[in-house]
Amino acid sequence: MTVLEQGTITIHTENIFPIIKKSLYTDHEIFLRELISNSVDAIQKLKMVSYAGEIDGDVGDPEIKITIDKDKKTLSISDNGIGMTADEVKKYINQVAFSSAEEFIQQYQKEADQQIIGHFGLGFYSAFMVAQKVEIDTLSYQSGASAVHWACDGSPAFELSDSERTERGTTVTLTMQEEEQEYLEPSRIRQLVKSYCDFMAVPIKLEDEVINKHEALWKKSSRDLTKEDYLEFYRYLYPFQDEPLLWVHLNTDYPFLLDGILYFPKLKPDVDVTKGQIKLFCNQVFVSDNCEEVIPNFLMPLRGVIDSP
Repeated sequence: MTVLEQGTITIHTENIFPIIKKSLYTDHEIFLRELISNSVDAIQKLKMVSYAGEIDGDVGDPEIKITIDKDKKTLSISDNGIGMTADEVKKYINQVAFSSAEEFIQQYQKEADQQIIGHFGLGFYSAFMVAQKVEIDTLSYQSGASAVHWACDGSPAFELSDSERTERGTTVTLTMQEEEQEYLEPSRIRQLVKSYCDFMAVPIKLEDEVINKHEALWKKSSRDLTKEDYLEFYRYLYPFQDEPLLWVHLNTDYPFLLDGILYFPKLKPDVDVTKGQIKLFCNQVFVSDNCEEVIPNFLMPLRGVIDSP
């Protein structure tokens, strides 16, 4: 066979970007989970850098703040994590699907016990599913770093300028689209945080109140837990249900790396045992409770949590 020509396929960014914005996730509400996950990663990275001895002094208590401004129609997610320099913004924000996670973990392998959630570099762009404009204000932990402001209106064009930010960390501000105003309601944000981010290891604040549980029971050793701890956790996951018959605490690293707690409930005649009720997490981030393709059929009657990175 004679090869007539070889080359590289051309992709026009002005055409592909709208597809990413509209089709990245089925549910638009996922954007909040993705942005909060990025903030958690920034805080975990700061811990790793601190453990490596690259930061002098205390890094302070980690926290994520969500701020709503209905007059400006903005929703902001702020963290006091590692922050970014201008070069890092260009590298990790301006390049779609370029994740900083793998590169960072390789650099700080000895401190890599801190879990980094993101690996694909796409989650940030979920913000454009609900926002007409996205802005970033960030200041790196690095000595002498300058604060940076990045802005994009959903087109491939962006602006990079100086920022007035004075504290280490990052704030992502979304100017919401007219049809996405529901995400400016505190009750809606609380509901989404409880659904997706309830067990993230960092306190998440809204209106000066911590709105997530931020303690994953399955990450603890069974030796440190009491019967009441397990029952209280079950009641939290499945309110108004009879107490389970027994439970199994999973902490395995072979053949799969996973943690979890599986409960054996009291089955009633009207219960559909083919509908799974096990909640699937990835690094303490809720993914799905529709796990028919992941959970074997014989485990479908069980309830609880499975977490795998």
